[in-house]
Amino acid sequence: MNPPEKSCVFLPHGGYRKLRSYKVAEAVYDATVVFCRRFYGQNRRMSDQMVQAARSGVRNISEGSGAAATSRKSEMKLTNVARASLSDELLRDYESFLRQNGLRVWPKDSREALAMRARLAQDHAPDLPPAPGGGVRLQGLAGLSEFVKLAAPELAGNAMLCAVNQAAYLLKRQLESQGKTFVASGGFTEKLYGARSQARRSDRSDKSDKSSPSEKPPCPVCGQPMLLRTARQGPKTGQPFWGCSGYPDCKGTLSVPSSDKPDRSVKSDKPPRKS
Repeated sequence: MNPPEKSCVFLPHGGYRKLRSYKVAEAVYDATVVFCRRFYGQNRRMSDQMVQAARSGVRNISEGSGAAATSRKSEMKLTNVARASLSDELLRDYESFLRQNGLRVWPKDSREALAMRARLAQDHAPDLPPAPGGGVRLQGLAGLSEFVKLAAPELAGNAMLCAVNQAAYLLKRQLESQGKTFVASGGFTEKLYGARSQARRSDRSDKSDKSSPSEKPPCPVCGQPMLLRTARQGPKTGQPFWGCSGYPDCKGTLSVPSSDKPDRSVKSDKPPRKS
């Protein structure tokens, strides 16, 4: 008989290669290398900065996916770094390239931009008519690097703008989804902190609770044994009460009858002073 498998304490993580945001960001990274070799071959500093921004967009997605095993907060932070690298750095560099070379930046709702985005939304765009004049035509996301290598500068620059915008938009949606998950269930680190805090509170309550197990009433809310506690604030500060041992998940309480309250009076063996 095989021993039972141990349940994994880490949260679901990985699988980033299946994300559309990762696929688009990876295509942007590969095409940026080709673009910089072609147009910034003599400007090593500019080339390095653009390639590093594109690389950050890819690697922070994979690192964030791994970080999700222990902290949803870290996952969100790294996802946002990936988004910022693409939308706040790389996108502006491509806009600058077009502007500084006297080339047109396509409006996002223009016919050219809409057609380019439609092709980038597919890995492969089959059955496209040949490009006029023997030019090159984008054959989908998988053909982005080849298109950038051969297309006219204005076409190559605007294709990269569309691809970077698409990756940044997908990462923004991904970040919103991660935020909802974090609010709803937290992460491994956050849950571990909560469990430790609850254990410490319970431990302090157990040490101060001198009642025997048979004297502890069940919680009227969840049925768990209750612990004898002392109010630390409010109008009943210093008075004992029964609190659920499942706190903070359960906040059931019971008052302690006067006859059951511990005698806190101080006894003295000294004779009373004579007036």
